Amino acid sequence: MKTIHAAITGVGGYVPDYILTNKELETMVDTNDEWITTRTGIKERRILKGEGLGTSYMVTKAVQELLQKTNTDPKEIDAIIVATVTPDMPFPATANLVADQVGATNAFSYDLSAACSGFLYALTTGAKYIESGSYKKVIVAGADKMSSIINYKDRTTCVIFGDGGGAVLLEPTTENLGVLDSILRSDGSGAVYLNMKAGGSRMPATHASVDANLHYVFQDGQPVFKFAVTKMAEVSAEIAERNNLKGEDIQWLVPHQANKRIIDATASRMGIGDDKVMMNIEKYGNTTAGTIPLLFWDYESKLKKGDNLILAAFGGGFTWGAIYVKWAYDGAAVSNKK
Repeated sequence: MKTIHAAITGVGGYVPDYILTNKELETMVDTNDEWITTRTGIKERRILKGEGLGTSYMVTKAVQELLQKTNTDPKEIDAIIVATVTPDMPFPATANLVADQVGATNAFSYDLSAACSGFLYALTTGAKYIESGSYKKVIVAGADKMSSIINYKDRTTCVIFGDGGGAVLLEPTTENLGVLDSILRSDGSGAVYLNMKAGGSRMPATHASVDANLHYVFQDGQPVFKFAVTKMAEVSAEIAERNNLKGEDIQWLVPHQANKRIIDATASRMGIGDDKVMMNIEKYGNTTAGTIPLLFWDYESKLKKGDNLILAAFGGGFTWGAIYVKWAYDGAAVSNKK
């Protein structure tokens, strides 16, 4: 009996129309374009505007594009997993709302929260459903409306984050393609350095918590940066070594878009040149769980069947991980309708 793998057979994405540039941020906080660019690599980010629009709006747009591009009937979808830290509501799950909006009436759906590593966690989970033989079509999405939890008076965080997300379709294959290996890690002691203090069961919303700005992202930059540089590079190198992959064997490094210096350090550790590193941080910033599917969306036309990809991420929690994916189709042959 042949081994079943979970192949990525299609990609969809969405970013809002509104562009928040570094120049505009200069009018909002004490910062400037050179400071932001040299430290992060970010030039602009997208912001979701509009009354009542949350993360489900962006995921729905991405999934609708995905279904159209793959010519998939939404009723054939078995499951939808949405990785996000900015759900529309505490409940129901954002994935429930998306399933309803796209007509996936036969799918079970739920959210997964692992901050910037969320898409990796969700992709691994979705792949296991396929590998088990239980399901044939699973959609995995990653998206965040980070503008909803960012304090635009805090220059340490507001320059980094943006809104957007994407989705992939997983289907079974007996070829040596798809999600082939993963390493996922977490360390809760890192919570003190990167968190949102209020809004959960420990500190429900009150006038006092709102007045104290405790419903926004808090980040102690230096410890987070040092930990991210080390752990993201280590786990990427570990999964490559575990699968006997050297730098020349890897067609693409697909890194979480948090900071260009972290991305460069990861690529250097793996012996991968800039020409094989997917990057769009300059135009989207850090969309948290949305960065990796948005890279697939932007680079789809350059991907070829059989390409070796290493996905890597680091996020609040702390969470981090890497996945080895062998790409399952020629992206250039797919109409990328953005």
